[in-house]
Amino acid sequence: MFHLKDQKTTVKTEIVAGMTTFLTMAYIIIVNPIILADAGVPFDQVFLATIISAAVGTLWMALFANYPIAIAPGMGLNAYFTSVVLASNGNLDYMTAFSAVFIAGILFVILSLTPFREKLIKSIPENLKHGITAGIGLFIAFIGLKLSKIVTSHETNLVQLGDLTSPPVLLALFGLMVTVVLMTLNVYGSIFIGMILTGILAVFTGQLKFTGGLWDIPSLPEGILVWNPVTAINDVISHGLYGVVFAFLIVTLFDTTGTMIGVAKQAGLMRGNTLPRARHALLADSVATSVGAMFGTSPTSAYIESSSGVAVGGRTGLTTLTVGILFLVAAFFGPLVSTLSGVSAITAPALIIVGSLMISVVKEIDWDSFDEAFPAFLIILTMPLTSSIATGIALGFISYPLLKVVKGKWREVPVLLYIFAVLFLYQLLFLPH
Repeated sequence: MFHLKDQKTTVKTEIVAGMTTFLTMAYIIIVNPIILADAGVPFDQVFLATIISAAVGTLWMALFANYPIAIAPGMGLNAYFTSVVLASNGNLDYMTAFSAVFIAGILFVILSLTPFREKLIKSIPENLKHGITAGIGLFIAFIGLKLSKIVTSHETNLVQLGDLTSPPVLLALFGLMVTVVLMTLNVYGSIFIGMILTGILAVFTGQLKFTGGLWDIPSLPEGILVWNPVTAINDVISHGLYGVVFAFLIVTLFDTTGTMIGVAKQAGLMRGNTLPRARHALLADSVATSVGAMFGTSPTSAYIESSSGVAVGGRTGLTTLTVGILFLVAAFFGPLVSTLSGVSAITAPALIIVGSLMISVVKEIDWDSFDEAFPAFLIILTMPLTSSIATGIALGFISYPLLKVVKGKWREVPVLLYIFAVLFLYQLLFLPH
């Protein structure tokens, strides 16, 4: 079924690779409920929705695409989801925001079945893509600093350095230091191991206390949140969430595609410049996003942490089958995860480090061409300052064609980008954002 002989691998190698991938990305089980909790989503709801979406996407990847690429709710997109709800000042609840995720997932499914997906990805300039990735990285790193109270609010300067002598900050700094050291030594599962070590120290310092059991039967306290596409579309239209849907769609599209190609190249699975069974691979992410929204989590994405499993020999869907099974097993440890998530110092270092990994793409931006560099810079700058991924994307997509027109290079801009620019300008001027 998985053609292990063709890929020159074994069952043992694939299972070990799957366990490695799971350990490197298991932090999302703890971090995702914390981020979405700020939007008012119940912990148990997000916890199980995270696992369901990850299991659905990863098992689809295993059984239909046969690739060692795992799927789970994407970092940055979860923070954006929360920021959309909070920025509405009570005018938008998380149920409505999940409607936007649901519609984005359905659109992603449709795009994955048509050639338009490829045209859409190609129409977005590389420098804008790099700017979006870097901006999201800076955004979630900033969230990590604020959650840990390493950085706190300030009336005049907006932010300032927190109290470095307080126990929570010292615990967060310990977690950050330990995880950075593990990352430097290329230890697989560094982020997850760092969280566990920080949790152990939190127990000894009295900042973490286990008052209940460690496992329980998983449950969804609010059941299925979104299931009717017509109702979801009405929510999007009535609240003017077009930009939100577009932001979810665009970020998920090229983030997933880029990650899949990168991991496939590492595993030697590419055929020239094409990815075999690409449609099934993209459907894994789009279906998982739709299912995740139904149960209560933000959009999913292919995880670059899959490269850790590939590094130890993972080459087929048996690797991701192992990951999917481990996610399902984790569903029974909700009380343990809930207790760990109650101490922000345990999870904040993960956000900071993932942010540092994402912002590294700034080196790929063409800084020598101002008309290419400035829109990317604008995206990177405004995402953390406005707490909105969509606003950053909008400003980048508006300024890029404008500068190209001024420079006389308007023919180099794809027609779709002009359309996006007009739509984003209309949204910023006349719609909620």
